[in-house]
Amino acid sequence: MAPEAPALPPAAQAAAGRRPLPELLRAYVALTKPRIIELLLITTIPVMFLASGGVPPLGTVLATLAFGTLAAAAANAINCYIDRDIDAKMRRTRRRPLARAQVTPTEALVFGIALAVASTVGFLLTVNAVSAAGAAFAILFYIFVYSLLLKRRTAQNVVWGGIAGCMPVLIGWTAITGELAWTPFVLFGVVFLWTPPHTWTLAMRYREDYAVAKVPMLPVVAGERRVVVESLVYTYATVACSLLLWPVAGMGPVYGGVAVVLGLVFLAEGHRLLKAVRAGVTGVHLRPMRFFHLSNVYLALLFTAVAVDPLLH
Repeated sequence: MAPEAPALPPAAQAAAGRRPLPELLRAYVALTKPRIIELLLITTIPVMFLASGGVPPLGTVLATLAFGTLAAAAANAINCYIDRDIDAKMRRTRRRPLARAQVTPTEALVFGIALAVASTVGFLLTVNAVSAAGAAFAILFYIFVYSLLLKRRTAQNVVWGGIAGCMPVLIGWTAITGELAWTPFVLFGVVFLWTPPHTWTLAMRYREDYAVAKVPMLPVVAGERRVVVESLVYTYATVACSLLLWPVAGMGPVYGGVAVVLGLVFLAEGHRLLKAVRAGVTGVHLRPMRFFHLSNVYLALLFTAVAVDPLLH
């Protein structure tokens, strides 16, 4: 468990009891990390189109999105509880609700647990048991394996911890079919391989933050050249896995063409980073956030092609 954060001073405790409702609601929403949830949903909906071979049932889509959002929100809120000590030290996270004493640690923990229960029960009642189990696994893995076991101990934290972020792919598929197959596992692999370079380039930008918080992200414990080389290796693996979906799922030319073009652009940006670091460019001048933002675009467009291809093929 994360180190116990110091108790709030009496003035802060008194202020906490007089929080305006709109401010309190914003704080609870912030605990769920909405931007991360958006990224997870980007991978869920297209897989449901692929599993259906066309437009999936609207009711199933809405239920999966609703309870999938609750599952991700639960994991994020409990992660905020666990990481409240390091969030207060990092510039990127010091405005989160617990770091600013907008909610208490107990409130954040209870909120996260309530969301987790609501998500699991909701999936059981409105979707199916397989998807409910997937959502519960994702929450528990993110909390106990990533947040508590890996994050503060190893530079491989986001490699294996990223498994939790891959689960929406399997949940979306099983919500439609009720069972697993090779196709969603290929897309699971795409997200799994995509996560390290995506996260490491962000960590390059905020390296000092992670160093101060003593979180051993790869850019903290390794030189920039190694980070860029390993990121490029994972980028090649991501593109290769995305192309594997073409024969495995019997995708049409729309997906194939999009995957090839996106892959070439993604790899070109990785090679730009490698060329820059070999030329002695360092720090912010490497522009790692350019790769980070492009990786978001890559994943969004690739999964859009996953959804569109069954409608045209």
